[in-house]
Amino acid sequence: MKGRVQTVKKKNVLDFRRMKKEGEQVAWVTAYDFPMASFAEQAGMDMILVGDSLGMVVLGYDSTIPVTMEDCISHCQAVRRGAPNTWVIGDMPFMSYQKTDEQAVENAGRFLKEAGMDCVKLEGGRRVASRIKAITDAGILVMGHIGLTPQSSGQLGGFKAQGRDVSSARELIKDALAVQEAGAFAILLEAVPPELTAFIAKRLEIPVYSIGAGPCDGQLLICGDMLGLFQAFTPKFVKKYANVAEIEIDAFRQYIKEVKSGEFPSDDHVYHIIDSIEQFNDLFKEFEK
Repeated sequence: MKGRVQTVKKKNVLDFRRMKKEGEQVAWVTAYDFPMASFAEQAGMDMILVGDSLGMVVLGYDSTIPVTMEDCISHCQAVRRGAPNTWVIGDMPFMSYQKTDEQAVENAGRFLKEAGMDCVKLEGGRRVASRIKAITDAGILVMGHIGLTPQSSGQLGGFKAQGRDVSSARELIKDALAVQEAGAFAILLEAVPPELTAFIAKRLEIPVYSIGAGPCDGQLLICGDMLGLFQAFTPKFVKKYANVAEIEIDAFRQYIKEVKSGEFPSDDHVYHIIDSIEQFNDLFKEFEK
């Protein structure tokens, strides 16, 4: 039934391995707050990512760089409350794992201890292999992320597709193999040619997921993009399934119009007295003296 809350069974790492083996696609999306997470779970989403993209979509920054651990933990807690039966991934923000293996393990642990996340995601290939290994050795599941890595977009020359020539594709393949070797349970490819994605997905034993990287073991989209909530720009790889911003703006305009005209609130939107009007008139007189 439309609008009915569904009870979903939470998936686990064994389910994702099985889904890759059987060719079943994983559908997942970002969410940053309780309502969005709740809607995603009711729809039957396989996974939810609390991405550091919240810096741009929710907090209004022009990149993910300013996002802090406290920002991520707070939003992860809200998402977990909204989606208690969904596999949820905490995105490790810039400078939460780059310094040392010890720092990476400590901050990864916070996502599990304080926010109830099922795993963490971090960006980079060979250069963060020791971080991935240290976190997995601590008993925490890690998802890798290579290709267009927003936290290092400055080194990439901006938000540009990666692996489009043989030389850079070779480096991405090496990164993917290193991420798997380090112990990651899955990897996300961003803005990578579908030909390269298909090869990596076939070559790796772990699940390979895509955001703007073509078909593989599953697809990720940012909620603000797919729902038309984020208006600054829309990446080429995004398909808009709704235009919520337009709906909200139209609703606000109608509200303003009705408030200005006196149409709202009507009698349907107020709470009437329960004592007699005479008693209330006597009360008012007390304060008019």
